[in-house]
Amino acid sequence: MNAFDLVALDMAGTTINENEIVYKMLEETAAAAIGHPVPADVMAAWKGTAKDEALVGILRAVGSDVSPDRVAAVYGDFHDRLVAAYVATPPTPIDGVPEALAQLRSKGVKVALQTGYDVEVANLILDAVGWKVGREIDVLVTSDLVAASRPAPYMIFRAMEATGVQDVRRVLTAGDTPNDLGAGWNAGAGFVVGVTTGAFSAEQLGAYPHSHILGSTAELPMLV
Repeated sequence: MNAFDLVALDMAGTTINENEIVYKMLEETAAAAIGHPVPADVMAAWKGTAKDEALVGILRAVGSDVSPDRVAAVYGDFHDRLVAAYVATPPTPIDGVPEALAQLRSKGVKVALQTGYDVEVANLILDAVGWKVGREIDVLVTSDLVAASRPAPYMIFRAMEATGVQDVRRVLTAGDTPNDLGAGWNAGAGFVVGVTTGAFSAEQLGAYPHSHILGSTAELPMLV
């Protein structure tokens, strides 16, 4: 019997290598909006969350205007910068991850990707790496489908709902940021895994509640 029925995995930095473009564009957009560089601690606090929520949080942290019209304009700028960057430098799967996902699915484990991107950007990334729902993965859950992004657990619960998995103790969540770990912990997942292929080191991730710290999502099949 498998140790878990569902893996709910982050995208950028966890399953897909996008050269941290999203954070570069997020920081670039916010800096342009506020007229000066974003403090490093402010940026770090919002990694792994929905990008619209991150922009609001960054603007608010530096005392900038967060009216709906201003936020919409800044997010539109971010979206345009991000799409252009992905067209110029297409994302790729992290080494070994496609094989790991195939191995997990062959054992009957459901694979969900969950992301702080909206559905348009998430599908752009999936198209770039050649993954399709129903083939390489079972479901895609984006931040615009839930009431709040990480560290809230709602995307994990949405993945459970979409795949018919009822016992959260038989769910494995994995991500490369403290907010990913926070979401898994808040959901009560049986496995809360940090991976070091993204923005944070093993030492940094180890400071947050988790069950495992791995070098890569490619190592997940050994936990089955």
